[in-house]
Amino acid sequence: MYSYNVDPGAMFEDRTDQFEKFGIPRADIERVRSAVDNMWTDAPGGWVYEWSQLASEYAERGDHRMAALVYGCAKFPCLTDPARTKAMQHQLEQFQLAANGFPVRFERRILTVAYRDGSVEVPVHLYSADGDYASRPVLIASGGVDTWKMDIHPWWVGFTQGAGVTTMAFDHPGTGETAVPLDEHADEVIRGLAAYARTLGDGRVAHFGASFGGNFAAMSGLTGIVDAAVDLGGPVVAAFGAENLSKLPYGMHDILGNAMHWGHSPTLDELSAGMQRLNRVELLARQDNSPMLVINGADDYFIPQSDTLDFRGRRDTEVHLIEGTGHVAMSKAPEVVPKVISWLRAQLAATR
Repeated sequence: MYSYNVDPGAMFEDRTDQFEKFGIPRADIERVRSAVDNMWTDAPGGWVYEWSQLASEYAERGDHRMAALVYGCAKFPCLTDPARTKAMQHQLEQFQLAANGFPVRFERRILTVAYRDGSVEVPVHLYSADGDYASRPVLIASGGVDTWKMDIHPWWVGFTQGAGVTTMAFDHPGTGETAVPLDEHADEVIRGLAAYARTLGDGRVAHFGASFGGNFAAMSGLTGIVDAAVDLGGPVVAAFGAENLSKLPYGMHDILGNAMHWGHSPTLDELSAGMQRLNRVELLARQDNSPMLVINGADDYFIPQSDTLDFRGRRDTEVHLIEGTGHVAMSKAPEVVPKVISWLRAQLAATR
């Protein structure tokens, strides 16, 4: 893992709407924004320091849910240093303290999943109506390379309550608590989680992935290892080309480099070669996919439109490229999340 040159003001420009959508008051965001002048230092003016100060205030007031949310911002965008690792540990502590107040049943498990010639431990968070996992389908779900399972908690609650599923949230390889790199072996972890979900629930399994998680949801749906898959803003083919990678804004080149476990900023050729190992062009040539929902914003500056539109014309596949919004259609989440919930409910009902 390594740090890299990035303007913290640019990171606020990119992520303020996201942080606010997940529940952090705009006034808190602006307070931290006015104090931060360095992305990496763990001292006054540093990103992790200032966000952690705010989080500790919430924790001291006993507002553990907000403390967890804000510690999630502190560890953003990747675990490049001990201070960010500590912030994620604090996030988990506060998240677990908040769990008794969640509107659904919550359980944390550590799964052992086959990986290469051995295994890897993958912490998962289970959300259910009542803890009766065997009575309903399981939705496995993850976010992107910088927004992880605890950060997207409001959506997991929404899916659980609205779609009639148990949601099993996880960090995909290269992110959060899953300690193996983002590379060509990552699919093994996803396949293992999907197989576990089959045994946990009533046998029906769906997969939701946002941002880079959408790449893995695309794999799951295109190979048919799940019964339904939702790809929200996933990079699939064109996103991994050198032309697109060379234009990535807001430090995304190095966020990906850290997820791939590089110890230094990879060259464009190195980054492109690594990302091409998760290119899904060969899977797109198949026609035996499970039902799929593919959505993104038309104005995404990370993902080319073709990575959404390439799914048009496939059997059992619904595609929406939404105008007036960007990556993962975040600014239109109040419209998109209910659409996902309705689609999941309908598809899983059809697989009974």
